[in-house]
Amino acid sequence: MKKKFKMPTAYTLLFLIIVVIAALTWVVPGGKYDTKVDKATGEQIPIAGTYHQLPVDKQTPQGLWEVLNAPINGFFDAVDIALFVLVIGGFLGIIMKTGAIDAGITRVIRKLKGREQWLIPILMTLFAIGGTTYGMAEETIAFYPILIPVLIAAGYDALTAVSIIAIGAGIGCLGSTVNPFATGIASGFAGVSIGDGIGLRVIILVVTLIISILFVMRYAKKVKDDPSKSLIANMKEDNEKHFLSQQTGDVEFTSRHKAVLTVFGLTFVVMILGVIPWAAKFHVTIFEDLVNWLGKIPFIGKLLGGMIPLGDWWFGELTMLFLVSSIIIAFIYKMGEEEYTSTFMRGAADLLGVAIIIGISRGITVVMNAGGMTATVLHWGEGALEHLGSVAFTNISFLFYLPLSFLVPSTSGLATLSMPIMAPLADFAHVGRDLVITAYQSASGVINLVTPTSAVIMGALAIARIPYSTYLRHVWKLVVVISVVIMVILSAAAMMS
Repeated sequence: MKKKFKMPTAYTLLFLIIVVIAALTWVVPGGKYDTKVDKATGEQIPIAGTYHQLPVDKQTPQGLWEVLNAPINGFFDAVDIALFVLVIGGFLGIIMKTGAIDAGITRVIRKLKGREQWLIPILMTLFAIGGTTYGMAEETIAFYPILIPVLIAAGYDALTAVSIIAIGAGIGCLGSTVNPFATGIASGFAGVSIGDGIGLRVIILVVTLIISILFVMRYAKKVKDDPSKSLIANMKEDNEKHFLSQQTGDVEFTSRHKAVLTVFGLTFVVMILGVIPWAAKFHVTIFEDLVNWLGKIPFIGKLLGGMIPLGDWWFGELTMLFLVSSIIIAFIYKMGEEEYTSTFMRGAADLLGVAIIIGISRGITVVMNAGGMTATVLHWGEGALEHLGSVAFTNISFLFYLPLSFLVPSTSGLATLSMPIMAPLADFAHVGRDLVITAYQSASGVINLVTPTSAVIMGALAIARIPYSTYLRHVWKLVVVISVVIMVILSAAAMMS
């Protein structure tokens, strides 16, 4: 009997990609650009026209040792994200122990009474706003364990929940309007204002978000009407046991549950305010006045002296936030020290696989950079795009950024690497540099919806227990449609420029 092919796990798939990238470093010659220090960011940026292939004795093809070390080095490189994920696991373990989520889910389902489908456009829009304003990506990891049980309890599946978060935030990043990590950095390197081209980016954001919401709602309705049509129908019973409480019937929603969920909600509000770079410019007066007032008390003032202001937080501060919140929730629930510690560690253990996947996926970039491939790939694009007309230049720029975004999934890293070279080429094609920025962030957004080099996508799928091949089968048509729509919009913009 012929054995049916089974897709390898995410761990194996990512390691195989590391092997392929390492093999390519033996074929693609390593190269280098001369660099200069950008005064605004302090980053080393490449200078257009200065590419040179490294001498044979300085080529660094990646061998067996580098391949085996890549996941380890990738984990070191992404240790802040990995620790964030583990602490979120512990935080969620404490939350689930209180039963507040189960009680809240019961209350939500009872209130909606068959209108759960409206969660899809509302939540996708909210995640898209996060993506377009501050590049919400890794932060979404915290939402998957919360939303998956809600959607499953409402008659949908885990893939619907993943689609709402991953596609919603991904479309926001794709249509970044003022995202400082994509549009901001790229605009700085291109020498234009972040506001240049914002109208075009808003159009791309709105159009692609509408398409994506309709896509997810159509799939969700199909699953709701006939669960056998779910792409993970074979996992239905197992997922219900894994993600839903064993309790049946109505769960009492107590005042203690309300207090726990209040702290839970405030934690996410503070997280969002903490990572938006321009949050400090908003009048978050209640929070700031409270901190300032407490700061006048000598002892408290010293305790708060090293506090990092809102807008400047990143994974270190976010990890601290979820850890402190878990302690506060344990206190509200009157959880003992031993019970708190054991529950927190069990929750962290549940997301250990996610943390490892994040490290392995970062190892792909480690191998690619160490092998010197990135500069060479960028040089090929520089040569191919230099003498094209406006429409051809804009669309080929978009297509060129697709594979480059696979190699460099970080939007800020890709902007730093490529924009100093790509933006001046727009002048030769007689198009605005803002079009190159829009092409870059759109292509990066498209690829980051599906790329296995994205720690966010692979981490989300690990949490939802969805095979990568299943997710890819689910979204590939959407990705194609969105890509075509973006190219049409870019072409129209190029003709009008």
